Order: sequence, then structure tokens, then C-alpha cells
Amino acid sequence: MPALYVMIPAALLIVAIAVYIFFWAVDSGQYDDLDGPAHSILFDDQDPNHQAAVNEADGQPRTPDDKAPPHA
Repeated sequence: MPALYVMIPAALLIVAIAVYIFFWAVDSGQYDDLDGPAHSILFDDQDPNHQAAVNEADGQPRTPDDKAPPHA
């Protein structure tokens, strides 16, 4: 029984620290861009032929004759 008097406050302290670290990570922007790192591994930055994602982000069509379809 005396062990519970030590273990329960210790467990509550660990939970409080974990909650604090979680809210610190959210406030510091750790979860802002969840899709960027997953997509960045698909394109090699060193290869100049893989510029499709950069051009698409800039709003440019992939090739001059390949225009994006109009949006309804």
C-alpha cells in the first residue's frame, strides 16, 4: 500500500510531462505539413528531368500542348 503513495503521483507526473510535450510539439509546428515529407521522397532533387511537381506547384502546365482541363 505505501508503494501506491509513490507510484500514483509518479504516474501522474509522467502523464503531465507527456501532455506538455505533445502541446509543445503542436504549438511549435511539428504537425503542420504531414504530406510534404511523404511526397518529397518521390522526386529526386538532383535530377533535372523530375520537375513536374515544381511546375505543377507554380501553376505551369507539364508541357506546352498538355494543358490542365478546365474546372467546372
